[in-house]
Amino acid sequence: MTEFTTVTAPRLPSRERIVKWAPLLVLAFLILLFPVFEWLEDFRGGEDHFYLLDSRFFSIRNAARVAIAATPALMVALGVTFIIIMGSIDLSMEGTVSVTAVVFAFAFLAMGGTLAGHAWLAIPLALLVGAAIGFVNGVVHVKLRIPSFMASLAMGFVGTGLALLVTGGDRVRVEDEWFRSLLTVRWFSFPVMCYVALLALLAAWFIQSRTILGRNFYAIGGGEDLAKASGLNVERVRIMGFTLAGVFFALGALMAVGRIGIAETVTGKDFMFISITAVVVGGTALWGGIGGVWNTLVGVLIVNVINNGMVVIGLPSFLQDGVLGLLVIVAVVLSTNRKSISFVK
Repeated sequence: MTEFTTVTAPRLPSRERIVKWAPLLVLAFLILLFPVFEWLEDFRGGEDHFYLLDSRFFSIRNAARVAIAATPALMVALGVTFIIIMGSIDLSMEGTVSVTAVVFAFAFLAMGGTLAGHAWLAIPLALLVGAAIGFVNGVVHVKLRIPSFMASLAMGFVGTGLALLVTGGDRVRVEDEWFRSLLTVRWFSFPVMCYVALLALLAAWFIQSRTILGRNFYAIGGGEDLAKASGLNVERVRIMGFTLAGVFFALGALMAVGRIGIAETVTGKDFMFISITAVVVGGTALWGGIGGVWNTLVGVLIVNVINNGMVVIGLPSFLQDGVLGLLVIVAVVLSTNRKSISFVK
């Protein structure tokens, strides 16, 4: 008797698996791509050799430069992640970062101007200010039933206005050696602020994965009606989510001031575009319930690697924004099941 064996065709990876791993693959591709462009530029300039380990892009100094630029944006993006997981959107980050940075700087100087004294109290004060702004943001959204993007956008304008009112348009310098050590002191070639950001990332992961609040964020994002039917107080969770986001926005403000030593009205400039781009590109779904803080880390690295790589190879800034915009569109197209959506809001 002749035996027949069935040969099964290799299974193609599912759409969900592709979407899950796409951001990490994009990051790896970019890391390998920019040295190639760098070699092409050197070749045009008359250089006839290229060693990968000698690449300016692959240098430890450049890696530290990417990490420093990514740190404040990562803090803000972590806060945005919690909101988007719930299926909402927060556009208040620029105003929150600006007013929190200004309040911190004035309080820091008023309390002695050095962490060696009582000025360290300005740090928890800044976090409380960020939490308060987030709380008001959440209350306006929930209690007044205003769409989250509109309520948060208005709060962002209020924050920017308050920062301008307090400073009068001036810069407030924070030159304390202890505080500036966030940038100036380095461990293994990376500044202290990068390690502080890593601790904040781990804290965000713990909240997301190991607390009831984090699981409630996913429950609301997965289906608000079902969450309400199961007895979840959706309004309270949303307010707590916006409050938590405000704390991470304040952390971003502290990192931004530590990076440049200045607090001003425009400290929060561009954080809206960068943070939301990072969250979306990292794979967190805009409709909620999918993604998380590790996705956001990958997204922030993608954004900053693109910005840094284009600077290294000498491309203008407007091309950077264009590439990031296209990347957002591609990320949303890949992550959205348009067959199940009857109308795009």
